[in-house]
Amino acid sequence: MSSAARAVDETLLTARPEWQALQRHLQQIEIRHLRELFAADPQRGQRFSVEGAGFYFDYSKNRITDETLRLLLALAQACGLSERINAMFRGEPINTTERRAALHVALRAPRTERILVNAIDVVPGVHTVLDRMASVANRVRNGEWIGQSGKRIRNVVNIGIGGSDLGPVMVYEALRHYSDRAIAMRFVSNIDGTDFVEAVRDLSADETLFIVCSKTFTTQETLTNARAARAWCIDALGDQGAIAKHFVAVSTNAEEVARFGIDTDNMFGFWDWVGGRYSIGSAVGLSTMLAIGEENFRALLAGFRAMDEHFLHAPPARNLPWLHGLIAVWNNNFLGASTVAVLPYEQYLKRFPAYLQQLAMESNGKRVTVDGVAVAYETAPIVWGEPGTNGQHSFYQLLHQGTRLVACDFIGFCRALNPLGDQHDLLIANFFAQSEALAFGSAADEPHRNFDGNRPSNTILGESLTPHSLGALVALYEHSVFVQGAIWNIEPFDQWGVELGKALAQRVAAEIAGGSELAHDSSTDALIRRYRALRQKS
Repeated sequence: MSSAARAVDETLLTARPEWQALQRHLQQIEIRHLRELFAADPQRGQRFSVEGAGFYFDYSKNRITDETLRLLLALAQACGLSERINAMFRGEPINTTERRAALHVALRAPRTERILVNAIDVVPGVHTVLDRMASVANRVRNGEWIGQSGKRIRNVVNIGIGGSDLGPVMVYEALRHYSDRAIAMRFVSNIDGTDFVEAVRDLSADETLFIVCSKTFTTQETLTNARAARAWCIDALGDQGAIAKHFVAVSTNAEEVARFGIDTDNMFGFWDWVGGRYSIGSAVGLSTMLAIGEENFRALLAGFRAMDEHFLHAPPARNLPWLHGLIAVWNNNFLGASTVAVLPYEQYLKRFPAYLQQLAMESNGKRVTVDGVAVAYETAPIVWGEPGTNGQHSFYQLLHQGTRLVACDFIGFCRALNPLGDQHDLLIANFFAQSEALAFGSAADEPHRNFDGNRPSNTILGESLTPHSLGALVALYEHSVFVQGAIWNIEPFDQWGVELGKALAQRVAAEIAGGSELAHDSSTDALIRRYRALRQKS
């Protein structure tokens, strides 16, 4: 092999000396048990823990040693992680396939910050939109926003999909404790008509405000549901002009927004450097601000910012997103844990695992590098989970005694938002006990009662669930996903994989509506014919 060819080969991840060193190190770790590692180091729990942005991160129950961490940090250095982080915060076009910045961190930058994209400072525009959002939210919350019949708004329905739905739903549920209960919040995303019908079934149109979230105002699912909402509103109020008083838009397409009937003064834009799954802090968060108010929304942004600052400035060995992301790579690529269970011991975080599914799997579910070369290693693990203690009576059996190795993230808080007897103490007792059981197991004479243990987990512990702590928690995972993508040398900010199915669906929809000749595979053609034959049958 020529020296030039060897130089190219050594840029491939698995050919890097740092990767190969981890492969050799794995042979030492595979034969060791967490029981042994803890017995050999009485201070392991404290040494393998860090704090930042209000969270205590205990990663001691992972199958790692000081040498593992040293090698992982060396791999990160070789992959240029620090440079990629700095490039993102500077607003450089790190989204290479779409040739634009990935600058969601600008959404939570203070007014005094200066961040340039194509030589333009984007921070003033961010705060202009936030101020306009606050104006609308305050008017709705204090009763100044009047609908067509002169009544105040008591219901808000957010219509979106993907990041325009998963983020707002998750944050609303997570911060419901801080929400104005006089305003009913509903969310519609599925193109299945049931989603819309059930969302508005008990609402009065003259007291309802719809938020239509679509950057291009062409997203099929969102626009289909928005048209259903417009028809429902006009049918109830009898006036096309009612749309201007009962709809607002989160979009950049003023022409289509106006054609729909929405007053463009009530259109809130965002930027092509904000990906949908990273857009909570943008105008996509309007429903959140309506629910929890301007002050709490700004506290949410401050929590994001606190973790951003920690990620940017904390030393790698004490940096929560660095460590969380590198341990995820270790568990996935070296120990073979191809799934991650996210287990919040906080009922308000019941939608958090679903939110993280999009964040992690849409970002890093890629099979080619940024250069378009097929990868020779696993990328994004499958993310799933449910709140504790519910999951303990559902899938924890597999976590403890199943044949698959599942990495787990346990998330909990020291103070309950709704104290009720000793229930929070019992909740947290389970929270601590489950990670202990996964790590250390329990020997028994009967095989079916034996717990092998040695199963990896992280524990993320905060003081209480507040807007600030939620922002920091989400930012922790955002940046961890970025760390993983940087190691795998993939593009975490595009999502081309969602496009093919959408394009085919438009073709099939036209064929269903028009009854035209079919030219798909034999399976798809047969399914379409069967659907045509049965759809009108009573």
